Amino acid sequence: MTKLKPWPSLRGIAGLGGIAVFAVLLLAVAPVVLSDHWINNLGKYCCWAIAAVGIGLAWGRGGMLVMGQGVFFALGAYAMAMHLTLETAGDRVPGFMVLYDPLAPLPVFWEPFRSAGFTLLAIVLLPVIVAGILGYALFKRRVKGAYFAILTQALAVALATLISSTIRETGGDTGLSDFKFFFGFVLNDPANKVMVYSIAAALLIVCLLAVWQFYRSRFGELLVATRDAEERVRFLGYDPANVKLVAFVVSALMASIGGAMFVPIVGIITPAEIGAAASILMIAGVAFGGRASLFGPALGAMAVGWGQSSLGSTWPDGWTYILGLLFVVVILLLPNGLSSLPARFAAIRRRPAEQPTPAIVVAELEEVRS
Repeated sequence: MTKLKPWPSLRGIAGLGGIAVFAVLLLAVAPVVLSDHWINNLGKYCCWAIAAVGIGLAWGRGGMLVMGQGVFFALGAYAMAMHLTLETAGDRVPGFMVLYDPLAPLPVFWEPFRSAGFTLLAIVLLPVIVAGILGYALFKRRVKGAYFAILTQALAVALATLISSTIRETGGDTGLSDFKFFFGFVLNDPANKVMVYSIAAALLIVCLLAVWQFYRSRFGELLVATRDAEERVRFLGYDPANVKLVAFVVSALMASIGGAMFVPIVGIITPAEIGAAASILMIAGVAFGGRASLFGPALGAMAVGWGQSSLGSTWPDGWTYILGLLFVVVILLLPNGLSSLPARFAAIRRRPAEQPTPAIVVAELEEVRS
């Protein structure tokens, strides 16, 4: 008779408790003890962490090395930036467009982003549609491994190049900036800045809860099985392409949400934030924290984000080398990231106690002989 697994399990309760503690620290403690500068920085780290949580689902549990999350980060970021730009400009054409052609009208694809409802729908639906089409085309043809990683990163490079070349429509390399309002709220108001940070932190908690539920669900087990034994899953009657597609779409949606909140917090979006380097930075954070754990991707992304803001500003030339060295060390010595350290320490402490002493071995041998 099969023993039923308790619901929720002890591990599930621990994960849920950890999310609760994380929520208290981000939503209750941080706004009280941190200055406005660090609240703004922490909000930026939360945006990267949202995207990293999705990468953890796709890569850590699904085995898909998604190196082009900058594409979906850009979809959410530019959708939000277009709305905030139009909200700031009012009935006028945005200033950067006037510089290049004072008489040209507002591009047609900009017009719907005057609506807040359309903008929010675009942030959700655009990554779902793009990831759905792209994932279906790749997974049904069984593209995986290095080929999948190269294709996704190539898309990020192509999108960044396209945006850089469309100066009048997207601002080009200069990007979109100088936002005054956020859905009617004045962004320069310190209280509103805390509000925007709180929204980003709350969305990070929601994403963690969603992934926690994914991990302990039947789909989570099937996703891990697809990662470890895809042909066996296909033999059992499941289509691995559909399983991967769901995880890929959810990951893309989280990246888009992170990009959308990144814009009002940082105040600018450029192709540099969505290209290959930005996508690799996200992957490095996930690998550093531990791609297969619940909190590892988020904490790793926040740690790498802090390093980029602190060390990158004081030592811009050396930060890239530090990040590369960090990535190499983690891959060689800690392939499961920093989240695996507690389990390793516990195994080291438990190992001597589990090994039998010579006296016990002799006693057992004498007992067998008798």
